[in-house]
Amino acid sequence: MAITVAQLAQQLGGQVVGEADSLIDGVATLAHALPGQLSFLANAKYQHQLAETRAGAVLVRESEAASCPVTAIIVNDPYLSYAKAVAYLYPEHRESGAIHPRATVDESASIDPSAWVGANVVVEAGARIGRGVQISPGCVIGRNVEIGVDTRLYANVSLYAEVKIGERCLLHSGAVIGSDGFGFANENGHWLKIQQIGRVIVGDDVEIGANCAIDSGAIGDTIIEEGVKLDNLIQIAHNVRIGAHTAIAGHSAVAGSSVIGKHCAIGGAVGIVGHLEICDNVTITAMSLVSKSISEPGVYSSGLPVEENREWNKRVARLGQLGKLNNRLRQLEKLKR
Repeated sequence: MAITVAQLAQQLGGQVVGEADSLIDGVATLAHALPGQLSFLANAKYQHQLAETRAGAVLVRESEAASCPVTAIIVNDPYLSYAKAVAYLYPEHRESGAIHPRATVDESASIDPSAWVGANVVVEAGARIGRGVQISPGCVIGRNVEIGVDTRLYANVSLYAEVKIGERCLLHSGAVIGSDGFGFANENGHWLKIQQIGRVIVGDDVEIGANCAIDSGAIGDTIIEEGVKLDNLIQIAHNVRIGAHTAIAGHSAVAGSSVIGKHCAIGGAVGIVGHLEICDNVTITAMSLVSKSISEPGVYSSGLPVEENREWNKRVARLGQLGKLNNRLRQLEKLKR
């Protein structure tokens, strides 16, 4: 859709400096934007691209407006305003309420007339699907599952029995919610499976990335609170609780019965061991291993940054000598006594 710069600025609560009547019909980066497209400057390292941009308008802070060679829209947070502008310029397509003839729906399931159920979807007994829900082809909705208003499931999402999904959630393709937790008891060297009888409860406004796996609780429930954002390929084990508005980047894994607080930010490929607690407002950088509880807000790291291979080999060799050096230090301390 096309909109004038003035109209867009009004939607974003911004101030126009330049041609307010020009039309915007798309978005692009500063380096590649053309007239008619919106761009933004949120990171100072791209400042040099602002001087050469051909964008129809650029979202900038007030301090950068004077150096913008094209029409500027002054906002407090260009990145946040960009997110809102994209949602406005590219409205989400939603199918009208219908059940595809190739869907299989149990007669005891309840589906709101405004919901769309695509081809090859299976909806099992007792499932309840709310107003405006969009279920793409190939999804499996298990027994007694509940899906809240305006939630969207992309293709091939699997919801096991008793799972509850809140309103306005977004589940990407391949997500599996409610699979068995990893629970086994050892009997004379053989593993005996422990029946996982809990559920997965997902709050409102949660996004779950492609190919995520969230396990059902062993006894109680696995709980994902409102506003949580999970990237692709994340493992959440049984009885984990993730606090509201926490975001976790891809390839991370949370072991069983751990509790993560609210408003946390967890980087990619982070491992969190089981039965610990992380308080609110914690940031954990990528590739870290969390092996004990965190009780104070702040930024935590444990991964080692990459370096040139020769230097890394030297560092590892020195680490291997620490035991000998420690023994020599103890001997020297004894001599001083």
